[in-house]
Amino acid sequence: MLYRGMDKIALDAAYDNPRAVGLSRLQEMMARWTARSRDVASSGRLTEIRYGEGERNLIDIFEASRDSGFQGRATIAFIHGGYWRSQDKETYRFLAKGALERGLNFANIEYTLAPQQTLGGIVQEIREAIGCLNRHLARIVPDHAILHISGHSAGGHLVAMNLNERGVASGTSISGIFDLEPIRLTYLNEALRLTHEDVALYSPQRLIPESAPPLIVAYGAEELPELRRQSEDFHAAWKAGQLDSRLLRLPRHDHFSILEELADPEGLILKEIVGHITFA
Repeated sequence: MLYRGMDKIALDAAYDNPRAVGLSRLQEMMARWTARSRDVASSGRLTEIRYGEGERNLIDIFEASRDSGFQGRATIAFIHGGYWRSQDKETYRFLAKGALERGLNFANIEYTLAPQQTLGGIVQEIREAIGCLNRHLARIVPDHAILHISGHSAGGHLVAMNLNERGVASGTSISGIFDLEPIRLTYLNEALRLTHEDVALYSPQRLIPESAPPLIVAYGAEELPELRRQSEDFHAAWKAGQLDSRLLRLPRHDHFSILEELADPEGLILKEIVGHITFA
């Protein structure tokens, strides 16, 4: 057995989210997201900025109205998933709708995918993106006060790895991956090429800090058992370290549908994030 009593076939299935949801259903969902993303992009105040020299070192920034909600003084940044090896920010522009209706800016971060980039390189790119985003927000919103970083799946991992970056007030990891050892042992490692050293260096589960901003850990009740376990174990480790963590187990949601709770202005994840945004 390779990991927690699972052989290679079982372990591959344990992390195959598209298969668990159903490929046809996922394709339909992604098509709807793409259409909604086009609508949001065409109607919102969208600017694309560059944070590095890589082709994918780009950030979408949707500016909220200064006449509503938080008046653009706070921003939710989002990091997409795809197991570090697929997806792009354009598909996830639809998530800006909820934030904008709440008066929050929305930033959508893209990064170089594996195998063109190592996992360590991706973590560093997100670090650079956060720094660039903070500088840009300070220029366009002189009284900007709060940056909340969020991410889904692989993006949830990247949130946990960068929560202590300067200028980050709080974070949300949605259906995240926090221990990379099972990933190293699955089909996913053909692109990621993780080593034992990578697992030690880039597994948030093994890197619990002494202090950190508040973190929301969210997952869907209908996700694969391994994905549920990853979130539960990470939250437990965070709490054992006496860090501020809130675990959200969302009923009726799978690995992908859970994102609707961020896109909806009244969504449970967005409401929880809003509860963390306070101005000094």
